[in-house]
Amino acid sequence: MSVPVRILHLHSSFAYGGKEARAIRLMHAWGDRAVHTIVSGVPERTEARSAIADYIRYEIAQNPPPLTGKPSVARYEAIAKYMRRFDLVLTYNWGAIDGVMAKRVFARGTPPVVHHEDGFNEDEATRLNPVRNLYRRFALGAAEALVVPSQRLMQVAGGPWKQPDHRLHLIGNGIPVERYAEPVAADAIPGLKRKPGEVVIGTVAGLREVKDLPLLVRAVGGIAVKVRLVIVGEGPERQAILDAAEAMGIDDRVVLPGFLPEPYRYMGLFDIFALSSRSEQQPISVMEAMATGLPVVAPPVGDIMAMVADENHPFMGIDRHEVHLRDRLQTLAVDADARRRVGEANLAKARAEFDEAKMIAAYKALYERALGRLGALG
Repeated sequence: MSVPVRILHLHSSFAYGGKEARAIRLMHAWGDRAVHTIVSGVPERTEARSAIADYIRYEIAQNPPPLTGKPSVARYEAIAKYMRRFDLVLTYNWGAIDGVMAKRVFARGTPPVVHHEDGFNEDEATRLNPVRNLYRRFALGAAEALVVPSQRLMQVAGGPWKQPDHRLHLIGNGIPVERYAEPVAADAIPGLKRKPGEVVIGTVAGLREVKDLPLLVRAVGGIAVKVRLVIVGEGPERQAILDAAEAMGIDDRVVLPGFLPEPYRYMGLFDIFALSSRSEQQPISVMEAMATGLPVVAPPVGDIMAMVADENHPFMGIDRHEVHLRDRLQTLAVDADARRRVGEANLAKARAEFDEAKMIAAYKALYERALGRLGALG
């Protein structure tokens, strides 16, 4: 048996979200052919580790060099020294870009680095930061590749970040679509007790400002039929969500069960999937909702409009106004036939376009090419 590949994952945070879900799915795909060390740029945010299967060999790094802080040659050197223990370094989003910069400044002896950009936080949701653009341009010159999941990010990477075509790779996200057809237990979401005639609107998201979940609460609060809102996830905006629910008088109809792994185990309890984000790219949660056979209501951000089936387009928002979001949610909430019709169309498209096999093969080829070891990951 060949020696496993030692992979270092530098995450801006290892709270559960789309990039963490994908990284974990790839860890599962590599199985015993790789061992993993995970660094979270926010050390206390490592909730995603609960989604890693027991058979995966991994560790959460203890006291690694800090990924964030003022530019510092000493810090870059410390990161580069740490990286030299591994065969491959995978960096994720702005919060881990200093791993790429460390490679740029102290390249000797460091392993190949593949950087992944999945989107933007609140501070760049509507306008890119020009200083960060310059920093990315310089740092990314040291990366073997830059991977993005959406056409929008391809445009940004080739435009403001000025990355050459040979370094850019568009790899769409993927999920195990057939798992979402499995039966769902009625008690799969703690705290959710559906009442007769009630429609459940659900979302899966990190509770962060960029997701603007208080807007979703306000939109749901204006619906004139019996609905319940379930928000699966953890994060710093939890209290703001609760405050919005109380202000709308629906605090008894908003369920916050926290982080729940393996969405295929509970998404079938939703009737409608909704997003209210200020910024998205190619959200895995939308793929999961489609694979569950749900209609999707969301603002027209990132690639979402292109992701959902044509039948779903009338229920996509024209903007992020909560009244427009409310109206589309209400239209579906009162029309079970429309929910079924749109959900079936989304399911068909998910099966045709979003199965994970293509994604896994693309990442395998990219990582092995960076390693210079074909077949290293199976």
